[in-house]
Amino acid sequence: MPNTTKEAGKKTVAHKQLNQLKYAALLVETLPRPIETEAANERALKVVERLLAKPKLSLEEENLLELLSCLIRAFEDQHYAIPRATPTRVLRLLLENRGLKPADLLPLFASRQRLQAVLDGKRAPSRDEAAKLGDFFKLAPKTFME
Repeated sequence: MPNTTKEAGKKTVAHKQLNQLKYAALLVETLPRPIETEAANERALKVVERLLAKPKLSLEEENLLELLSCLIRAFEDQHYAIPRATPTRVLRLLLENRGLKPADLLPLFASRQRLQAVLDGKRAPSRDEAAKLGDFFKLAPKTFME
């Protein structure tokens, strides 16, 4: 929590000053750089774990932690991206998880054949069907669009 002081009837916040020499020493010790390999990612994660194990971090350590977190996130977003589920997969999971049957969705579709084509993955729901599915499941319509 930053220190506060009163000055001429106003409350001001005194922010800590980054000690550039201490921060530079941490940077030299860890040599953070864009992560390109699994081994480099593991090394960065170990530094993060070491920092998180401390009861209190200095401002310099907080900055290093933030920098390493950004580098790790960038690497993992690129290498461990979770593929987007297809509308068919989402619909089938929602039916299963909510104990519903395909017949429960019939009022949302023009016909039983249209519903079956969507459930079989042969067709994506139309914009209108995606909007109705969104209302029905209380989700964004784009969840059901490709």
